[in-house]
Order: sequence, then C-alpha cells, then structure tokens
Amino acid sequence: MARFLITLIVNAVALWLTALIVAGVDVVSYASDTGAEVLTYLLIALIFGFVNSFVGTFVRIVAFPLYVLTLGLFSLIVNGLLLLLVAWISGFLGFGLVVDGFWTGVLGALVLGIIGWLLGLIVRPARA
Repeated sequence: MARFLITLIVNAVALWLTALIVAGVDVVSYASDTGAEVLTYLLIALIFGFVNSFVGTFVRIVAFPLYVLTLGLFSLIVNGLLLLLVAWISGFLGFGLVVDGFWTGVLGALVLGIIGWLLGLIVRPARA
C-alpha cells in the first residue's frame, strides 16, 4: 500500500511539472483552492495509473511487432495516445487533464515519462 501511494504521489508531481513545462498540457481543477488542485493532480495520476496498467499493457502486447520494427520509437506514439485517453476520461469528470493535440500529447508523455523516471530514482529506497 505504501508503494502504491508513493507511486501515486510521484506521478502526480511529475504531472504537475509536465503541466508547467509543456505549453499545451494543462490541468483544470474543480475548485480554485490549493487542496482541490492537489486532489485533482492525485485523481489524474490515479486515472493515468489505471489506464497505463490496463489499456497500456494490452496495447503494448498487441503492438509488439511495431515496437520491434521501429526499434521502440512506436512507444512514443502509444504513450501519447494513452495521455490523450487520460485527458478524454478525465474530461467526463468535469475537471482534469487538457491536452491540445496529438503531438502535444506525445511531447507531454515524453516529458512525463522522463520526469517520472527521475523522481522514481530519487524516492526509490536503497537496497542493502
């Protein structure tokens, strides 16, 4: 449970930093206070985790030949589409992630992945 919460917080912080860095990726909160914004980032990170684990795994298995053919570059397209899917799902909730277009989604997914990886390196417990 602690690992899940740490991963959720790392993804929320990575999403926040991505929204600051990438011009076409924004997060719309359901209220204007700080607590609501933090909760919004946590909810979007939760949605992103579910989409990435269920839909992403299925797409990666089905598209494996394209991964091999493009030497892994197809993963940028898949991750961009998954970010757009998260934006679409969170749009039904009345708040959430807003991505301007496909290439903005690809760039946002790339930046989100790099920041999430770096933050994961920082908070990962040291092995004895």
